[in-house]
Amino acid sequence: MTSSVAFPTIKPTSRRYNPGTYPSTTFESLDGTKTHLRYGNKRVNATLTLGFSNISDADAALILSNYENVNSDWNYVSFGSTNATAGVDSTSLSAFLEESGSGLLWRYSGPPNVTSVFPGQSNVSCSFVACLDSP
Repeated sequence: MTSSVAFPTIKPTSRRYNPGTYPSTTFESLDGTKTHLRYGNKRVNATLTLGFSNISDADAALILSNYENVNSDWNYVSFGSTNATAGVDSTSLSAFLEESGSGLLWRYSGPPNVTSVFPGQSNVSCSFVACLDSP
């Protein structure tokens, strides 16, 4: 059974969000006539990338531990105002970043990338993809 695992309370220094698309296909005949089929009313393949610059190695370890906790049981990541959306002024933008009410659940799309920049400090990049799964 999947469950929510809260992302650590570390404020990102950068974030990149793509809301995804609606699954659809366009068919074009030889005379140029196009037919567009849409397969659902939910977005798919939303992506979120969070960057953390010059954080402590302890915070980097928290992110790696979160990755392990989420993927060991096929859980999903939950975000809130103390982590991924920290610093976002608009509550409507925060709702998109958290995917609240959309039916999409955030999962890691790959392992976090950790770069040591100074003794005791690291840069971390995490990428997520939103999936339509039942919690």
